[in-house]
Amino acid sequence: MKKANIIAIETSCDETSVAIFNSELEVLSSVVASQFKWHERFGGVVPEVAARAHMELLNKSILQSLHDAKMHISEINAVAVHNGPGLAGALLVGLSAAKMIALGLGVPLIAVNHVHSHIYACRMSANKDIFPCVGMVVSGGHSILFECKTAMDMKRLGGTIDDAAGEAFDKVAALLGLGFPGGPAVEKIALTGNSNAYQYPKSFFYEDRLDFSFSGLKTAVLYTIAPPGQPRLLDLDIELIKADIAASFQKAVVDVLVAKAIAALKKTGLKRLAVGGGVVANKSLREKLSVEINLAGGELYLPERNLCTDNAAMAALSVEAWRKGVFTSLDVDIKPTVF
Repeated sequence: MKKANIIAIETSCDETSVAIFNSELEVLSSVVASQFKWHERFGGVVPEVAARAHMELLNKSILQSLHDAKMHISEINAVAVHNGPGLAGALLVGLSAAKMIALGLGVPLIAVNHVHSHIYACRMSANKDIFPCVGMVVSGGHSILFECKTAMDMKRLGGTIDDAAGEAFDKVAALLGLGFPGGPAVEKIALTGNSNAYQYPKSFFYEDRLDFSFSGLKTAVLYTIAPPGQPRLLDLDIELIKADIAASFQKAVVDVLVAKAIAALKKTGLKRLAVGGGVVANKSLREKLSVEINLAGGELYLPERNLCTDNAAMAALSVEAWRKGVFTSLDVDIKPTVF
């Protein structure tokens, strides 16, 4: 099959991203426009604001991606887009743009699952086939385990019943007054803390079910900071206390994620684990996964850090569909909650 150039669009949450890659998985350009300045003052992502920001940033990102790839838009052979899961308004912006480009150029549209693409980011970083494997996605909106028979055949094994791991990081960061985004802020202060200072709950840690729950952990942190009927602990303004809380919280999250990943390997009988998503940029998680998967006799695949957070390059999952001639109708809709 002749080499094809694919332009991909990602607008599932608060990162406006456009990438160009070819059917041999060579990334020719990758543009990620941050919306940080729009959301920082709110302490989190506001869906309506995210959608408006995508509208402002997307055209610029498309032009920048073509420029970086040294390519004219007429050289594009297909258009890929993440059409879910994610924020409905944000997804609509990206999908609408992708449809217009595909229609205008007369080329195929390929809609792919945003969460599945996070796992495919591991395949891209590995530069080799990693399937079949257990896939785990840990991000601001998702904490999910999959049995991945192929890149295009992923069966959900379990996931969070409340807060996602990344969401819990953001909320704990807010409780500690560390700002937004919470993941990097908690990780940074945790470096100087004692991870055994507080024994926080690890929901489902000793159960066979492949699910997660971080809401109780978040509440436990809240009660550490502000015990019912007592003065707020942080009113003492002792940075060491903040560091201990952050380190203990992070340890609880990491311990649960790693334990469930290993449990999924045992349940499926698979040896390979691929972990994607923004939280995978966390050094403590990466290190513990590496140690424990090695002890379990498994193989671990992690994306490069630039492929952890939301980006369009990981939509190279669309290449798998391109090779099979599987394209998407132009009347496709967004799928905000379908995994």
